[in-house]
Amino acid sequence: MSAKARAAARKQRDKWKNKRWFTIRAPRHPWNFKRIGETLGETDEHIMGRVYEMTQQEFSGDFTKMHVLLRFRVTEVVGQDALTTFVGHAHQSDHTRRQIRRYRGKIDDVVDVVTTDGFLVRLKPLMITERRCQTSVKQAMRAKSAEIIRSFAAKSTYSKMQEAMLGGDLETEIRNAVKAIYPCKNVVIRKSQLLQTGVITEKGPTLDEIHAEESRQEAELKAKKAAALAAADEEEPEEAGLLAAAEAMESISEKEEVVEAPSEEVAEESTESEAEDEEVEEEEVAEEEAVEEKSSETEASLMKLKKDELVERAKAAGVASSGTKADIVARLLE
Repeated sequence: MSAKARAAARKQRDKWKNKRWFTIRAPRHPWNFKRIGETLGETDEHIMGRVYEMTQQEFSGDFTKMHVLLRFRVTEVVGQDALTTFVGHAHQSDHTRRQIRRYRGKIDDVVDVVTTDGFLVRLKPLMITERRCQTSVKQAMRAKSAEIIRSFAAKSTYSKMQEAMLGGDLETEIRNAVKAIYPCKNVVIRKSQLLQTGVITEKGPTLDEIHAEESRQEAELKAKKAAALAAADEEEPEEAGLLAAAEAMESISEKEEVVEAPSEEVAEESTESEAEDEEVEEEEVAEEEAVEEKSSETEASLMKLKKDELVERAKAAGVASSGTKADIVARLLE
């Protein structure tokens, strides 16, 4: 390695040490400098003109808009904040292809409009009919949609048009206008593009007011976290006391369950009473067994007799003598 190369290597600096983070913010109108992302850069000039893309789901939280890509271009840097301008949106191509099926009609168009504040915008509507239709019908629907878009832009600012495009109000107005011509399956503004900027209004909250509001919200969040931690610390000793009381109650209940042994006299009396009870029970069981044996013997002896004899006994006992021998025996034993 030559001396010049070594000197150049010593002078070479680490570029990452000079980079810093910039907060990317949405436009003032209508998004009030909403924080949408961050980017790295050495100086303000390095990040000027950068285009930041994100889905509308990430921007607004609407899950149904996950296929819509928003594009913001950095136009101004104030301190650590990179202020942007909305330069357009687009639907993902795979989502658009899924909408088109066989035996459906597809109607595309390109419409350039100028808003009341001087912004030149190019819109590309897409209409998908429920069935195939003639070219004349497509031309009529295309002309009607272009008329609706131009009339809407002629009385709206660029910020209002952004809200209408991304919120779906403009699409709903076009659908209601063209459904009288032919039934539509879907109507969307599949792409928009900012061709020329106009007059930027100064209405709305300033960047300093947004910073103050964000710092206030962060302070409130920190205070809530501190209060929650303090409450958790207070609950811990109470829980410990409750656990100790529960353990003490368990020990007391165990002590109460331990009963002293009875005296000898009480034990003797209990044994005598138990012996008497056992004798009584044995006598009752013996009596029941004798009755059962007697009844079984009488039943067996009756079954040995002939039916004529059983009939005579039944008549003498005053019971019915019809039926089988078992029936007559059962009536005699009742």
